[in-house]
Amino acid sequence: MNARLTRHIGSLFAVGALAGCAAPGSSDLAANANSGNNFLSTGNARPVAPLAYDSKLNTVPDAKPDAPSLADAEPITSGPNIGDFEQQGRASWYGKPFHGRKTASGERYNMHALTAAHRTLPLASWVRVTNTANHKTVVVKINDRGPYARGRVIDLSYAAAAALGMRGAGTEKVKIEGLTQKEARVAREQYASDDATN
Repeated sequence: MNARLTRHIGSLFAVGALAGCAAPGSSDLAANANSGNNFLSTGNARPVAPLAYDSKLNTVPDAKPDAPSLADAEPITSGPNIGDFEQQGRASWYGKPFHGRKTASGERYNMHALTAAHRTLPLASWVRVTNTANHKTVVVKINDRGPYARGRVIDLSYAAAAALGMRGAGTEKVKIEGLTQKEARVAREQYASDDATN
């Protein structure tokens, strides 16, 4: 009990001493009032700091007509460009047991979305996957890590596997081609328009 009381009193003394060191002396305020300047001086130990902001800061600067506008800015891309990437191997798919779980990107896995898991490709990148047996293709977003089974290069969502015609087979030999953001955007728009007409 006695040691705790000593610690509390010591802590209060330290806080009081530090607070006293931080406060400006009354002689500084009086000297500044007589000199007419608008600055607080703490002696030679610190640089001079303004007490209040100048009224000029309250006005908004005039807009220059030739200055670039944010309205003319290019949109931020939604992922990295991997247009030079190519890989071949076996693809598998994962579905209902993983539906709703968090992926490596932080998104929730949706088995009905066109997504995939890859071990090394950057998250949020887009790839075109082609089933080499029937030549069906699908564009998917990489949003997870995997597959963890030996001999497989990509894990597709249920919807992507259905688009490639490989739901029953479980695994198929595929070709993976990386897409630039522009190519991915065009492919997604094409898929959306094809989906709307069907």
